[in-house]
Amino acid sequence: ARGCSPAPVWVPPPPRPQPSSQPGCLPFRTPLGLQEWPGSDLSSGKYSQRASTGYQLRGRVGSLLGGQVASPEGRLLPGKNSGPDRQRLPGPRDQLRVEVPPHPQVGPQIPRAALAWLLRDAEGLQELALAPCHEWLSDEDLVPVLARNPQLRSVALAGCGQLSRRALGALAEGCPRLQRLSLAHCDWVDGLALRGLADRCPALEELDLTACRQLKDEAIVYLAQRRGAGLRSLSLAVNANVGDTAVQELARNCPELEHLDLTGCLRVGSDGVRTLAEYCPALRSLRVRHCHHVAEPSLSRLRKRGVDIDVEPPLHQALVLLQDMAGFAPFVNLQV
Repeated sequence: ARGCSPAPVWVPPPPRPQPSSQPGCLPFRTPLGLQEWPGSDLSSGKYSQRASTGYQLRGRVGSLLGGQVASPEGRLLPGKNSGPDRQRLPGPRDQLRVEVPPHPQVGPQIPRAALAWLLRDAEGLQELALAPCHEWLSDEDLVPVLARNPQLRSVALAGCGQLSRRALGALAEGCPRLQRLSLAHCDWVDGLALRGLADRCPALEELDLTACRQLKDEAIVYLAQRRGAGLRSLSLAVNANVGDTAVQELARNCPELEHLDLTGCLRVGSDGVRTLAEYCPALRSLRVRHCHHVAEPSLSRLRKRGVDIDVEPPLHQALVLLQDMAGFAPFVNLQV
């Protein structure tokens, strides 16, 4: 009939993009960011731990690198470097930090491509914590990031066993302002690698060398002589090759040393501890558990100064033992 509008034509909606089929891959920059994750129910507002943690990770880093981040409901959240309010890219003086969250479902499962995408344009970073990526992080993944961020002050690589001396060399050469470094449980760290670090990092203050089993007294002596003046915290725990020679050299060259961890250093004895008491007035805590050659008389001087020591004095241990034997008696008259 005349005057009648034509019947509306139904147009099918565009197909919904499907999430990545790669296991453990977080769907970055997609409006359907967290859909279809196992354990998620979008209709009731419930999301699995993997989905929620993935959203938090993208929300944390998305604002740093720019672009858009998807909320759990599918809405696009503009990043600080996108849209009409676009801001400048981070500069060298910006205090920026990238830290992979330590959730077991997310950290080790982040693929190399995702990490490279997250850090591809990042410049001016001052803190970088990649320990949860220890299962696959290699030199090829880390060295380019270090080259673009010479302002780094804190780096955590604990347990990253796939790295090599090349990565530590790039860190020492490219990040002269480095102050804090964790290399705990990195078996590839040897004396030569530590020498390069000591030569090129004049601002180093905190160093964790726990369970770096290739290190010997000679490497620690060199570190003390080169960088001892600025060291405030050092961990040499579970290094069976470190003995009194290294501890005495640390004491003589580290007047600002506040925290020293020697747990499980079986070759450390009373001579090294006495030297610490003589030359380290700033010492606040000392860990010597399982150092069987350290006797109580060498620790007594440090105890009088108020140094926190993780080994109880023998008298206290005997009192606890007697209390246990007496059926947990509240008071025990002990005469010595």
